[in-house]
Amino acid sequence: MKIKKLFSNQQAVVVAALVIICVVFSLLTDKFLQGTTFTNISKSAYYVAFMAIGVTFVISTGGIDLSIGTVAICCALIGGTLMENGLPMPLVLLVILLCGSLFGLINGILVSRLELPAFIATLGTMMVSRGLGSIVSKTKTISFPQGSAEGAWFREIFMVTKDGGLLPKNFPTGFLLLAFCAAVMAVVLNKTRTGRYILSIGSNKEATRLSGINVKKYETLAYVFSGFFAALAGIAYVAVFSTAQPNTGNGFELDAIAGVVIGGTSLSGGVGSILGTIIGVFIMTVLKIGFPYIGVQSHYQLFITGIILVFAVYMDILNRKRKV
Repeated sequence: MKIKKLFSNQQAVVVAALVIICVVFSLLTDKFLQGTTFTNISKSAYYVAFMAIGVTFVISTGGIDLSIGTVAICCALIGGTLMENGLPMPLVLLVILLCGSLFGLINGILVSRLELPAFIATLGTMMVSRGLGSIVSKTKTISFPQGSAEGAWFREIFMVTKDGGLLPKNFPTGFLLLAFCAAVMAVVLNKTRTGRYILSIGSNKEATRLSGINVKKYETLAYVFSGFFAALAGIAYVAVFSTAQPNTGNGFELDAIAGVVIGGTSLSGGVGSILGTIIGVFIMTVLKIGFPYIGVQSHYQLFITGIILVFAVYMDILNRKRKV
């Protein structure tokens, strides 16, 4: 199979960009090639990548979901509060995922059935989820089990926390879960009727409706995917960092959306790539982890990341013009 069949032009560019970035950091500092760097990149990429997988479906419809960052933390706070009140960890994780799906369903109804602009609907949900998390947790930080404490087993899904096993301590096992979820959702987006309908809505919503497809149903489903993966991102976040704090989560969605756009999914809708999304997220994460190694301060990181995002959007516009 030829390489061009595996990657679109933009995906080939982002793969090359990721390789070049890694090579540059490797040449500039010997710290980058240490084993801890891969661990730090993986841990930092987990929650962003899960959010990005979900929001890829929303952006493919031509919509946007600004609530995923605060929804991730809100769901973790709700689950953590129930955990402190004695709910077993398996049920806590289930509640977190259900809460995220419910937020996604609400967003989908607001956008598809009440016909609110996606920007406004999800901005409102972002505020609601941020406030709800503070209300439920009573503005206190929620700590999740660590070490040998009861319920701490869920952290092993994302990171090895104990010595003496088959894998070394701090090994990012969550990368395997991320790869599995990405593969499944890539099949859903590109090989199933659901995915084709979602992409069709982004290409031409009215034509899709006239062809007999239930546009409201599949547009809502895209937001449910986004909410579910935001909740999964919340689980990944507390598994790695152990705590969830109220009034946090703002800005997470920007990293996820930037990864999606850099990976080749069009903000205009109709074009989506889970593989590209994952690569885009890792570009963002490698920059985030690598810049401090060469002495680049955080405000310069934001500056450079912003330029990369604008360039990615501009490339998308040029690609669309060529196809017209």
